[in-house]
Amino acid sequence: MARQEQGAYAPGTQVGMAARNPGALTGRKGISQYGRVHDILLFYSKGKSATWNPPSIPQSPETARGHDLVIGDDGRMYRDSDLTGAGQGPSRTFGDRGPIDPPSGRHWQFDQTGIDGLLREGRVIFSKGGSPRLRTPLEELPGVAVRDVWTDIQPINAAAAERLGYPTQKPEALLERVILASSNEDDLVLDPFCGCGTTVAAAQQLKRRWIGIDITHLAVNLIRHRLRDAYGPDIEKTYQVIGEPTSIDDAQQLAHDDPYQFQWWALGLVGARPVEQKKGADRGIDGTLFFLDEGKPKRVVISVKAGKTGTAHVRDLRGVIQRDEAAIGVLISMQVPTAEMRKEAASAAFYRPSTLEAKDYARIQLLTVADLLSGKDIAYPISERVTFKRAPKASAEIETEALPLGDDAS
Repeated sequence: MARQEQGAYAPGTQVGMAARNPGALTGRKGISQYGRVHDILLFYSKGKSATWNPPSIPQSPETARGHDLVIGDDGRMYRDSDLTGAGQGPSRTFGDRGPIDPPSGRHWQFDQTGIDGLLREGRVIFSKGGSPRLRTPLEELPGVAVRDVWTDIQPINAAAAERLGYPTQKPEALLERVILASSNEDDLVLDPFCGCGTTVAAAQQLKRRWIGIDITHLAVNLIRHRLRDAYGPDIEKTYQVIGEPTSIDDAQQLAHDDPYQFQWWALGLVGARPVEQKKGADRGIDGTLFFLDEGKPKRVVISVKAGKTGTAHVRDLRGVIQRDEAAIGVLISMQVPTAEMRKEAASAAFYRPSTLEAKDYARIQLLTVADLLSGKDIAYPISERVTFKRAPKASAEIETEALPLGDDAS
């Protein structure tokens, strides 16, 4: 058998042995190796003083072992253990049973005050021979040490609540275990390829400082949404995004260098999720927002234009609103809208919510990048805004969109 790498197996399906040169047939035609159903984590340290907090798994009926495990009258599992330790000691009074001496050469592990407290809590039981024993609920026992094969962390399947749709997303529980084992509170955690931000989310939850690095504005957008959904809008005051456009010149340069990155960045300014679609298959929608009206999700569709714009773009957006039965349409552009464009937008009238505040919202709204950089936002019933756990994949190859259905809407 091949030598195992030092490290830990991350969760997959059933994890077993890992062979470097598999040669056994699986029984399926054309297959001549063991199924590759595991991942490997490698860990390194700069020196011998590295932080190591041995991880453990909480006790459960599945992990608990031993002859001293019992099921109580309440259906819970307990461990009954000795109440004595090595060394001679005095007797203790156990309620109505009176004073009881410890066995020869032993002493009671608790003083009388401790024994009285255990009796009040129902933590003392008596063997058939009348010897006091300590009863401890399973969940209060020390955890089971984690070995190098991890099967207790489930992969992110299609129905997982934390699923964002990002192709390389890892379970948050996996990153929490790694971070807990390798750092302490206020330590700094770095993820140089942070993707949808699972490491960032886990570090924030565990009270670590963090740095996340990624080359796409889509990733930054996803992480912002993830943090905002988990901690509210005030979380944005606690971190700084470095490297994104902060001026018109920066935005123009980004639009020139990579129009798709420009789209993702602009959508992030208004808190919208990008619509996933094939490159070149533009259906007139680059991003979406949702809100509730009469308990039903309503959509705001957003089109981002980096180049020259005119009344045709406003008419196209109006057609998209009608085609997709959207409530509001927004055109984000680099250029200042012309008077004709504003006239065309005004002709689309207003959207008035049925159950929210009696306020009209322009059916078509024209915003420039300069507007967004100055703090202006889309006008829509944000008090009933719908947030989503699901976001588009990084590789825009399949024409799909996250809809506000089932568990996707919160």
